[in-house]
Parts: sequence; C-alpha cells; structure tokens
Amino acid sequence: MNSGFLRGLSHRGFLVAILLALAFCLAGWKTFNRLPASDFSFVPEQVTSTIAPRNNAVATGVAADFPVQQLSPDGQVHFNAQFVSSSPGKAVHAASLVELKNSDLRAVWFSGSREGAGDVSIQTAVMEATSQQWGKESTLFERQKVEQGLWRYVKKLGNPVIARAPDGSLSLWMVNVSLGGWAGSAITWSRSTDEGITWSRPRRLVTSPFLNISTLVKGAPVALKNGQTALPVYHEFVTKFSEILRITPQGQVVDKTRIPGSRTSLQPIVLVTSPQNAQTYMRSGNATAVLTSATQNGGKTWSSVGQSSWPNPDSALAGVVTNAGVQWLAINPSFENREILALLQVKKDSAVDAAKQWNVESSAMPKTRLSVDAYKSSLEKELEIHGVSQDQAQVYIASAQRQLCGVNSCAQEFSYPYLLQSRDGFIHVVYTWHRTRIKHVRFDPLQPALAATAVPVNAAPSN
Repeated sequence: MNSGFLRGLSHRGFLVAILLALAFCLAGWKTFNRLPASDFSFVPEQVTSTIAPRNNAVATGVAADFPVQQLSPDGQVHFNAQFVSSSPGKAVHAASLVELKNSDLRAVWFSGSREGAGDVSIQTAVMEATSQQWGKESTLFERQKVEQGLWRYVKKLGNPVIARAPDGSLSLWMVNVSLGGWAGSAITWSRSTDEGITWSRPRRLVTSPFLNISTLVKGAPVALKNGQTALPVYHEFVTKFSEILRITPQGQVVDKTRIPGSRTSLQPIVLVTSPQNAQTYMRSGNATAVLTSATQNGGKTWSSVGQSSWPNPDSALAGVVTNAGVQWLAINPSFENREILALLQVKKDSAVDAAKQWNVESSAMPKTRLSVDAYKSSLEKELEIHGVSQDQAQVYIASAQRQLCGVNSCAQEFSYPYLLQSRDGFIHVVYTWHRTRIKHVRFDPLQPALAATAVPVNAAPSN
C-alpha cells in the first residue's frame, strides 16, 4: 500500500472528524439557543348538552343516524358502526381521523397488497355530517409522489396521522422508509389549507442531524399555547423509546424531549388535562402492560415510565380527553393477541388502573382460534349486516384469510385504534378490522349502560 493512498485516508479521516465536530457544535448551539418551552393549549371544561336528544333516539332505537346500530359484545354500550374503506382486497391499517370545519370527518390510513409493500398508498375518505355516510375512498399519496416531493428514493410508506394544526390548517405526517425496515424510518410532512382537498409538496421532518432515521409516528399531536405542535413519536433502531417533538407551523423541529425509562415503549399518545399536566400511554414492545408517564410542567420533563395494570400484547392504543375532563383509552386488553378491542373510561382525577372497561368488538370465543369455515362465516355475517354484496364480501374475506389464517385456523384482529371527540360531543373510534377494512364506531360518552335493544355483534358463528 503506497504512502499517497495512506495520506489520502488520513486526510479523509481528518475531514470526517471536522464535520462531526461541527455537527456537535451546531447541535449544542441549537440546544442553548432554543426558545423556551410552551404550555399545552388546554380546552376549558364545558358541559355538553347537544347530544341529549340523540341519546333518547339511541335508547329507543328510533331514527339512528348511522345505517347500523349495534350493542357492544358485553351489553354495556350502544353505538353506530360502519366501514370507512371501500376498496376490496387490500391490506389496510393505521387509520387516523380529523373533524373538518363543516363538521364532516376525514379519515386517512395506509392500503396496499400487504404492509410494507411498494404499492402501499395513503388513502382518505370523508364522512358527511348531515347524512352520516362515508364517501368513496381516494388516494392522497403514493410512494412515487412522495419520492418526487422529497427528491429521494422511498421504499415504502407507513402510518399516517392527520390533525388540525394550531393555525387552522391540516397537517399530515406519514412514515416512510428509504433503506432497511421500519427501524430506518423517517417522517414526511405535508400541509393542507383547504380541508384536505389539496396538499403541499411532501417534506422530511428533520428529527436528528445524524442520518435522520428511526423516527415513526402513530399518536395524535397536541397543540401548544405558542402556536407550535407537540408530536409524540417513537424509535426502533437498536433500542425502543418514546419522545415528544416540538414543531413550528413551518414544520421545523425545534426541540424534543425523551420520555425517561422507555426502553421498550412504542407509539406514545398524550392526553392533556390542564396547561401543565398530561399523561402519556405507550405500547409495550415486549408485550407486558400498557406503559405510562406523566408531566406536571407542560411537557418540559416527564416521569420515568411505569407499568399500568392493563395488559398490552405489543399493540397500538389510542386516547382522547373529552370536554368533560374524562379520559378515554382504546386498547387490546390482552397479553396474547388483538382479538378484543376495548374502551377504558378514566374518570377525572382517577387513575387508569381503576378505569371501567367497555368492549367495542371481540372474538366470539376469546383465546380460541376459529376454523377457517367458522371464520369465513363470522365475517360474512358482519359484512352482510353492513349491506356488502356477496361478491365483494368474498374479496374482503380472501384478503383477511391471506393475512390472518393458517392452513386450518384463523386469528381475529381488531387493532390500531384512533379516537376523536367531535364538536357535537360524540366520540369516534376508527380501527383496523381483520386487516382488510377500516371500521368506524360512534358513541355517546354520556350514555348509561343500556338494555339489549340493538343488533348484537360477534354472535358465535355456526360451523
């Protein structure tokens, strides 16, 4: 090896060291010159009375807004349910939801031949407030469109999160990968000023000066008093942990706070209860229990992560704080699987461990895999209730079988929920139904436990 080559290596090493030193200096300068943190933009408690007349209609089974009214599997709550996604045969997942200025709802999710495939796109549909009906889905972003916006190769797309920004526009964050698996992810951001009809050119959210990889999103953002946004994110490279990004209206990350002790946590959600106080709940990466942390200073610092008494099968959860100050969580309350989707009602000033559980959807025989024939029969009955034609139902069922069935038996899955309270007081849940459709449930959080006067769901299938 000649001396000139060695000198070249030495010079290149010196240059790399200089660049790394400059990067560290820049990161330090940003740390010492960052703007002071802002409190949460907390909505004052108010009394909701607009939904009282609809409670009576639900209780008597008269004039339901949705085409199908159901009773939860545990017989505790009435709700209206329908499907959001409308393209048969797709693998769909990770829906999120926002209320539009005219009270319509817009949902987004990812859809493709399978999770992580190159044909995955970000889809959307709108539910009209007056008719309470979901329109046909359409495509917001495909992989090629994101590539053109970022001027870089994109291998696959993942979780999208849509939300109202403090300035009134809509923001959309979505996971994208250029190399490797989900641990190599980055977040792409886009903005809409016309309620989601058109979107700005996709831009990368810069969360680190070093490679800018392994940042993913799933939970809803939180507005801050100074007009910025607190976005809960998580990391999967080498180790798993959660953190909160502070983002300007222009999409610039100006600060981030790691939640301490969260070495196995994923997909945090933040529930704000006052300008200074909030709780975060997280998915457990080692399938133990729902993880928790809290702040009492507007998110400047967080307590070390602890375990709640609620199990978690390494599955996403969701939450919302109502305008009455009650926290609602949506979880899969099991150590083993995602065959039960439940709501937890955490009353004001109470702990999540004392929450009341309401089941939204569950397997007819928990902890028992259904035979393929029983599984097909169960899905056929549910799709028939919602007016799906027999031909389309077979396409949906084939998609579910492909993803959740083995040779002789099938798992059932109701997962990846997202919660929103609309201005009329109703709570909306969107979630993945058997990996083949996005389902929407709407219920009144003030309703008492009611008698079984609606259509039961998840009746035991016949063999």
